[in-house]
Order: sequence, then structure tokens, then C-alpha cells
Amino acid sequence: MRKLFAFFIAVALLSSCQTADDALTTSSTPVAVTGPAASAIAGDMARRLAEQIGPAGATTTIKMETDPSEFATALKAALKGWGYTVVTDGKVAKDVKPVELAYAIEGFDGEVLVQVTTPSIALGRAYTPTAAGATPASPLSIMQRN
Repeated sequence: MRKLFAFFIAVALLSSCQTADDALTTSSTPVAVTGPAASAIAGDMARRLAEQIGPAGATTTIKMETDPSEFATALKAALKGWGYTVVTDGKVAKDVKPVELAYAIEGFDGEVLVQVTTPSIALGRAYTPTAAGATPASPLSIMQRN
């Protein structure tokens, strides 16, 4: 758990740093989250996002990039389950200003670090994937932006 906490601190500190050659190296690696783990993580992150940005309304549209991964599909379904309209093709009505959403998934010491971001908030949490799903391995990290 200490290594994970140190990793979160390092990510927070390095997220605004640049090197001379614009390359940062870390010990984390991109990882595919599939099956029950993808659904469990997506469901938790969607719930936590809904707690932070407020309930879905008739005009709440979330815009995501098109991604055929199981996690992207699970996240889209989980957000729709919370009542949000989710757009992945970029087509929204002229009078609708969508909330842009991005996410990142990295593997670190056998755990999965997931970050979900919008222009106003970034959520991060580590999970331990299991055959039956995933369990949170850290507290939720919340960074609000102005």
C-alpha cells in the first residue's frame, strides 16, 4: 500500500513536469481490463463521477472518444445507467455542451490504476482485479480544477 501511495504522489507531482526531451519514464505499463473486472471498475468510477459532477439531467451529455475496449464499453454502459447521455461519435446538438471525458488505465505492482478526467475534475483509484471483478485497493483520489 505504501508503494501505491508513493506512486499516486509521484503521478501528481510529475503530471505537470516536463523533461527536456518531453519523455517521462515510469514503471507502470498500459493494461487491458476485461470481463468482470472492467465492469466492476467502470461501475465504481461512474458512480464516483456522478457523485462529483451531479445527477444526470435532460441536458447532461458526456463525450468520450471511440474505443472498442471492454473497459470503454463498460464505462459507457455504467454512465448510461446513471442517466447520462454518452456520445462517442462526436455528434451533439448545437445547443448541447458535452462534458468531455477521458480515462487512463495503467498496471502497477499487480494492481490497476484508473484515472477518469473531465475539464473540471480528475478521479483516480487503484484496484485489485480478481476473477469475479475488482476491489478498490486505495482510497479515491479527487482533484478539482478551476
